[in-house]
Amino acid sequence: MPDTFEHPIEIRFRDCDALRHVNNAVYVTYCEQARFAYWRQLTGATGLDDIRFIVARVECDFRAPATLGDSLVVRLWTSAIGRSSFTFDYEIADPATGRVFATARTVLVWYDYEAGSSAPIPPDVREQLQASLPARTL
Repeated sequence: MPDTFEHPIEIRFRDCDALRHVNNAVYVTYCEQARFAYWRQLTGATGLDDIRFIVARVECDFRAPATLGDSLVVRLWTSAIGRSSFTFDYEIADPATGRVFATARTVLVWYDYEAGSSAPIPPDVREQLQASLPARTL
């Protein structure tokens, strides 16, 4: 498993606002797209029933405006693992130039939908997350 997962994004016309740049709210969707692709690769998940976590926190810092026609890649990595939560960090950048458009972080909580509360991360998932930790966070 590489330290950083990369997911390409094509900017859609609908992603842009009246100022002709990608609307700020769309960056969270780009992170979500990358997160689902990463989760499928990490765990073999195939559908919504395989996602047993909820998003507890999202933060996003905007660095430069992206516009229709820009090339984007979302880089994603696991940055922290707790008892029932884990953190993913993101960088949304131009893959050719390295120009960073945004950085983001999500805190995800393992969730027991039947009990309606958080739950400890299962050992097999914890192992997969730990194996994916970049060397820089150890």
